[in-house]
Amino acid sequence: MKQEDLNGYEGLANAIILQACRDYRVARKKLKKNPKNAEAAGVIRENKRFFRSPWFGVLTKVDGEYLLNRLKEECE
Repeated sequence: MKQEDLNGYEGLANAIILQACRDYRVARKKLKKNPKNAEAAGVIRENKRFFRSPWFGVLTKVDGEYLLNRLKEECE
């Protein structure tokens, strides 16, 4: 595989992870404003599952639990 191909895959993997982080942040803000927001709670659940999934481990070497904790702290 060419280096350009690897850079493309890494870029895509990073974009997926960054979008999950953005989605998590937005959902936490919505949930903070309205604790009964079921949609926001669902997004948070989905993202927690993603950060802890084997798929996340394929995309990056970053510890998903660590990232999740950092996001949680950031949103508090």
